[in-house]
Amino acid sequence: MGIDFQRHTFDVIVVGAGGAGLRAAIEASAQGAKTAIICKSLLGKAHTVMAEGGAAAALGNVRPEDNWRVHFRDTMRGGKMHGNWRMAQIHAQEAPDRIRELEQWGALFDRTKDGKISQRPFGGHTYTRLAHVGDRTGLEIIRVLQDKGVHSGISVFMEFTVFHLPLADGRVAGALAYDRERGRFHLFGARAVILATGGIGKAWQITSNSWEYTGDGHALAYRAGAELIDMEFVQFHPTGMVWPPSVRGILVTEGVRGEGGVLRNSEGKRFMYDYLPDMFRGEFAETDEEADRWVAGDQKNNRRPIELLTRDVVARAITSEIKAGRGSKHGGVYLSIAEKRGPEYIKKKLPSMYHQFKELAGVDITREAMEVGPTTHYVMGGVKVDPETQETNVPGLYAAGETAAGLHGANRLGGNSLSDLLVFGRRAGGAAAEAALAVKSGGEIPDGDVQSMIQQALAPFEREGGENPYAVQADLQRAMQENAGIVRDEAGLRAALADIEKLRARAAGVGAWGHREFNPGWHTCLDLQNLLIVSEATCRGALLRTESRGGHTRTDFPESDPKQARVEYVIRRRGEEMTVEARPQPDLPPDLDKIIKEGA
Repeated sequence: MGIDFQRHTFDVIVVGAGGAGLRAAIEASAQGAKTAIICKSLLGKAHTVMAEGGAAAALGNVRPEDNWRVHFRDTMRGGKMHGNWRMAQIHAQEAPDRIRELEQWGALFDRTKDGKISQRPFGGHTYTRLAHVGDRTGLEIIRVLQDKGVHSGISVFMEFTVFHLPLADGRVAGALAYDRERGRFHLFGARAVILATGGIGKAWQITSNSWEYTGDGHALAYRAGAELIDMEFVQFHPTGMVWPPSVRGILVTEGVRGEGGVLRNSEGKRFMYDYLPDMFRGEFAETDEEADRWVAGDQKNNRRPIELLTRDVVARAITSEIKAGRGSKHGGVYLSIAEKRGPEYIKKKLPSMYHQFKELAGVDITREAMEVGPTTHYVMGGVKVDPETQETNVPGLYAAGETAAGLHGANRLGGNSLSDLLVFGRRAGGAAAEAALAVKSGGEIPDGDVQSMIQQALAPFEREGGENPYAVQADLQRAMQENAGIVRDEAGLRAALADIEKLRARAAGVGAWGHREFNPGWHTCLDLQNLLIVSEATCRGALLRTESRGGHTRTDFPESDPKQARVEYVIRRRGEEMTVEARPQPDLPPDLDKIIKEGA
């Protein structure tokens, strides 16, 4: 006799309730599709709320000369010329409308003196561009989208984990999930599925990501036959908390540096001047005097502060200072906003950061410097999608937000993630609804297939004396932190792959105890399978990319190779084997190539 499961039927299912998932669901519902959101945690607790600094969009409210062409150029150059040019173009052109749409739906953005949406500067952006709500922008976006979604008639299934995407007649036919509270199984039939589950940060020891980020969407897509690209490009945010140990890795928004924050080593030196790449000379201040004039508001004729270099450059610089013995007392560097801004300004512009350090570290950032260091933050790689529709190579399967790849290339600019999820969440939702409504009926999923997948999910309960899944996860995180972190080399990556093979064998023997009702150990047994897939994909892509570019740094290949700039490493499942294939990206059209070169 099989295990009981409950059936549900929808036109479109969205897996994930962050900004991308909510925006996709809103659009699918607006197009007339019966839509459901399935989310691993509670509604409103998505990682979008951690995006504090703002959403990048060329509104031109603070700098009228800003426009989509400059934003496109910044995104392509920030991504080290590896991004999908069409996605970068769509994003830059549509981001302003998505921000204005949020405002129409009730978003309470900070305002300029003349009442327009305020914008702040961020690393890698030529002009002051990030629309923001203090340093709580992501929280406000989730609030607005959640309210809009709930009132759009979307069904929401909270604290559910999707662990399999069944296929029928060559298409994705829905999603198989269990509810985390009771451990009961649910089969969601659908004619289109959108993956918006976020990133893979829990594969590393030090991360700004919380427990949900175990690469679920990436692994679900991979197992269903979809292609992954750019998995070697992982962004290590330059500024995470380093003390106390209980909060190590928690994000310190780039907005601190955008508002004038200065990085110093233990000797008091403003060290970023030593790491200015030649390609950026002329754009960034090379003296404190230049930087101070910019912070004071004289931005039109002065260059940006050195702390606003792209995240990959700043993260590598901080790592170099720490390794050279010039780090802070707890193994980071110092970030000070107090030396440039007054207490009232800091509390107004950075209220979350003020309370975060006050409550968690006992540091008053209006008077003291913060200790910060790199933390695993974001994956540029993910599921390969069509730029126009966000559909994968598997019919009926879509991806958006951090789960999808292409827009950010080798390095994401701060603020582009929030506008990314709005732009491409909307596109994914619209395309999925159109496709779902065009399909006459969903493919039938045999009960036998469902029962087989359920039995696999319950297998850990059958292993008496099985290994503790948390021990396997900890060893995986240690292997990735040591050998696939901010700097890599061939020997380390091969060691990581060897460790992953051993860990996969151990993961096949992990056990769960007790019953299915809210059993975190059982959940971890299943999460491990996803973490192993994304970890292997990261290492295989990193091993083949014999250069340093953006979020991928090889000490044995420290220079960028122009021949690899427009090459992506495509990862697919062949039976039980993971394969990697080098594939050239499409050439840039002459008009867009000209836009990029105009800014050189």
